[in-house]
Amino acid sequence: MPDIPDATPRARVRVPLRFADGYGVDAELVTFHGLTDGQEHLAVVLGEPGEVPLVRLHSECLTGDVFGSARCDCGPQLREAVERIADRGGVLLYLRQEGRGIGLYNKLDAYALQDEGLDTYAANAALGLPEDARDYTAAAQMLAALGITELDLLSNNPDKAAQLRTLGVAVRDRVPTGVFTTAHNVRYLRAKVLQTQHTLPLAELTAG
Repeated sequence: MPDIPDATPRARVRVPLRFADGYGVDAELVTFHGLTDGQEHLAVVLGEPGEVPLVRLHSECLTGDVFGSARCDCGPQLREAVERIADRGGVLLYLRQEGRGIGLYNKLDAYALQDEGLDTYAANAALGLPEDARDYTAAAQMLAALGITELDLLSNNPDKAAQLRTLGVAVRDRVPTGVFTTAHNVRYLRAKVLQTQHTLPLAELTAG
């Protein structure tokens, strides 16, 4: 088990969240001191977290979360996660890991290669970048600072659960998110299933 430095809550503030479809919920946003990667990650506490809260690790996606890009499913996943976590009680960790950790500009460069036929992982590799550069040590620190030692993880990505367990977080169950397909993201979603074993129904992800 790795020896992870402690992080501590820095500030807590209540913020009413409102989404374009009219859904709204009040949240508590928590910032932290001492995160190992030095990034400004954020915990969004929703509802009344119980002994085993529902938790999502959501990697920042400016294009999807803010601009509504149809090339990924990040925006709809964020919207779904907030409501599901609020209903049950838990935390959404909003992690500053744009483009699976490669950054916004590199992600857009990878988009250009995808337009030439490469999938999302091959495009990263063609740029000399990792297929997935995300490390969840800071997420484990944030959970510990919030007093969360066991959770149900809202995710289709088995690597998130595996990393958290390696970091000493007890993941009781991995709860799949919905499938949010568009004409522009089917190849992206298929690549996630085929390359990194995301738990999405492959039969639904047809290009037709």
